[in-house]
Amino acid sequence: MRLRLRTCTADTRAVETGNLSSMRVLLVRHAIAANRHPARWPDDSQRPLTDAGISKFRSAARGLGSLVPNVDRLLASPYPRAFDTAQILHEEAAWVAPEPCPQLEAERRPEETIGLLANDAHVVALVGHEPLLSAIASLLLTGTSDTVRFTLKKGGAVLLELPGDAGDVFANLQWSLPPKVLRALGRPQGA
Repeated sequence: MRLRLRTCTADTRAVETGNLSSMRVLLVRHAIAANRHPARWPDDSQRPLTDAGISKFRSAARGLGSLVPNVDRLLASPYPRAFDTAQILHEEAAWVAPEPCPQLEAERRPEETIGLLANDAHVVALVGHEPLLSAIASLLLTGTSDTVRFTLKKGGAVLLELPGDAGDVFANLQWSLPPKVLRALGRPQGA
């Protein structure tokens, strides 16, 4: 599998990358959002996070920060529910500021996102939607987007590691954690 480098713009020109140093890719599904409601949100992409979703994810973000203390790039779908989730990660885990990334919008294909993995980053977090995130994981793990099926709950995360030479080598699954476990990790000791 050959990775291609792209920036988070509408420009889809791809540039070949050389050998990558080992890279960790963290896939995070957006926190709990409002239910679909065509009268309130005729454009489904504009659905916000719920107050409960924000509160629960703050704790999960602290848990993610304890597992992955440093992130070089934090890329998020520009949809409010995903971008706001990334903003919470920035605030609670002290990660870099999120960058809006159209390649992570809900209706995109996983092949469009592989180019987001730049060779100058050691840890890249992608915040987005299902089933896109599971398809990205499958693509990185097996070379096809429909071989591996994940159940990535809202606010859950998957950590993959790409070996140093990503030419024809696939990622290794480090862990897949539901939000309940992340929240437990984010609680203060003794709480």
